[in-house]
Amino acid sequence: MDLDESARHPAVVIGPPHGGVKEQAPGVYGQELAKRGFVAIGFDPSYNGESGGEPRHITSPELFAEDFSAGVDFLGTLPYVDRERIGVVGVCGSGGFALSAAQVDTRIKAVATSAMYDISRIARNGWQDTTSDDERRKALDEIAAQRWKDVDAGEPALTPTFPSEIPDGLDPITSEFFEYYVPTSRGHHPRSIGGFAVTSTLSHINFGPLRHLPDIAPRPILLITGEHAHSRYFSDTVHGQATGPKELVVVPGARHIDLYDRTDLIPFGKLETFFSTHLK
Repeated sequence: MDLDESARHPAVVIGPPHGGVKEQAPGVYGQELAKRGFVAIGFDPSYNGESGGEPRHITSPELFAEDFSAGVDFLGTLPYVDRERIGVVGVCGSGGFALSAAQVDTRIKAVATSAMYDISRIARNGWQDTTSDDERRKALDEIAAQRWKDVDAGEPALTPTFPSEIPDGLDPITSEFFEYYVPTSRGHHPRSIGGFAVTSTLSHINFGPLRHLPDIAPRPILLITGEHAHSRYFSDTVHGQATGPKELVVVPGARHIDLYDRTDLIPFGKLETFFSTHLK
């Protein structure tokens, strides 16, 4: 739609999946929400994609939450954006970072997540919270050893990046991600490499699961997940722990990655209603 720049409009900041870039899911969500009357901006997380800074490809619960607040900063400089009507959308890993940002940044008036992952929770506690204390301590020792290797090498080692083609024999979750991210697949982008500095995982292990969700209240939370999404338990946890207005939407037939780009499945009408209602 054409934007009337003489008026002030509601706006949203949209974050990508962990390992993704703005040209992927944020572009899909941004275009659809813009059609519905919202000023929308997607971003590359700090030190990744086209964002600047060194060292490259680090991951951080603090910086990636701050990226949402920086997006709010930018939108607030635009004369056609109403500073009192700014919300955020976090897709996959950005869902956890969006919630983290909203816990402390009260300028964020409404939070929506889609196929949410709590990256820090899984880094500390493992898949479905199955990591033992001994396993976590072993992982810390291995990362400490890697840090010395990085010192000696003069650059950080990365976790495995996306391969050039999909190999055989993958577990179902990895197979689903590769279906989206690897070359020749539906969502591949050359700046979305999938790898992060190994040692930066320490910040997530130290941060741990989201702990201050009640601080978001009375601001509302919308949680969108898929009927078949392997990540659904993260949204279920947030829905159970949040104390303010909240809604969990389960999309029939949708897997995790389907909520990145399947415009026939992503409930954009629900997102429009949510932000229209709460960004009055």
